[in-house]
Amino acid sequence: MKTSIVPYLVKRFLRFDNEQPFIFLSALLAFLGISLGVMVLLIAMALMNGFDKEFRKKLTIMNYPLTVIPKFYGAVNENLLLDLESKFPNLNFSPYIQTPVMARSGSKLEGGYIFGVNFQREAKVNSVLQKVIENNEFNKFDVVIGKILKNEFTLFTDDRLMYIFTHVEPGGLSITPKIKRFKVKGVFDSGLSAYDKAYSYTTLESLQTMLRIPNNQYDGIHIFSNNPHADILKIKKSLPNNVSIKGWWEDNLNFFAALELEKISLFIVLMLIILIAAINIISSLLMTVMNRRSEIALLLSLGATSIEIKKVFLYLGIVIGVSGIMAGIVLGMSGLWILSTFDIVNLPKDVYPTSTLPLDLSIKDFTLIVAGAFGIVVASSYYPAKKASEVDILTVLRNE
Repeated sequence: MKTSIVPYLVKRFLRFDNEQPFIFLSALLAFLGISLGVMVLLIAMALMNGFDKEFRKKLTIMNYPLTVIPKFYGAVNENLLLDLESKFPNLNFSPYIQTPVMARSGSKLEGGYIFGVNFQREAKVNSVLQKVIENNEFNKFDVVIGKILKNEFTLFTDDRLMYIFTHVEPGGLSITPKIKRFKVKGVFDSGLSAYDKAYSYTTLESLQTMLRIPNNQYDGIHIFSNNPHADILKIKKSLPNNVSIKGWWEDNLNFFAALELEKISLFIVLMLIILIAAINIISSLLMTVMNRRSEIALLLSLGATSIEIKKVFLYLGIVIGVSGIMAGIVLGMSGLWILSTFDIVNLPKDVYPTSTLPLDLSIKDFTLIVAGAFGIVVASSYYPAKKASEVDILTVLRNE
């Protein structure tokens, strides 16, 4: 009897009781609550991870994984570029010159930055520009602009766009800004309007001429790396003291810290759904204990131990909770598949590269959700199980 009493009683107490239907209803609500909580948590964490991944991808493309910058003027030059290329042949390097400008078309003005780059090198470090560079040949004073700037100024290929440089030069009794018309040779679309409006790209020779910079000097070197967090440490050791290197994440620490805090807050709030559902497990088990007091007392008098009685109600709560967790996993995974396969939610194409929701459920988040839900279920089942094992045999049998 002792070897089979626990699973037998668990099955018996899970059955629908015509005399006490509210006990079964309470257990059913607990099951549904836990299922919905797990499902919502899985989808919410996948969405947070997906958007986080998309933002990182966009910022990596336009901010570049790694950038070498000078501490003093003239520190980044051709010699440094050749030295880095010889020491790190697996990485791609693109030297650049950067200056703030005002773009003008008719009466419209837009502030931003223009970069002087070697387009062949730039294609290897910037996948957004690569699409434009592959189909064009660039001459001096040709420029590639963003899609937003093109639409705002209503420009077409081979149109002229005036740039007003912030560098000024003396002329007579006054100083005048440098102005130059560039030919629009291509249009890039990064998916982020701030970059598409503010960034323009021309040849190195164009800016070296406009800013009177020697041919062998640069403002910095962009580096493409598949593992920037590891490569930045290696490159630092090879750099002279007059230059430094930074990763793309160093300019966006606050942004990603805010995203991480939002993700943690959302996880905690949604976990409360499971916690509320677990209250139904407590109430259901307590009602079962109260209605089965005479049976529990009889079992104890026939030789069942308090540990066995405790196991019965502990397992009863765990069965309800775990079945809810499993159902929630099935519903959550099904929801993720539907959202990633069908265009149920349409995203603006000028912001995201896909019209479907970006979803990315990590193994870590999945494990935390399942472990957290299981922990709540076990904790919720323990108190009613403990109360059941403490039933006073004499008092109950005397009253019965």
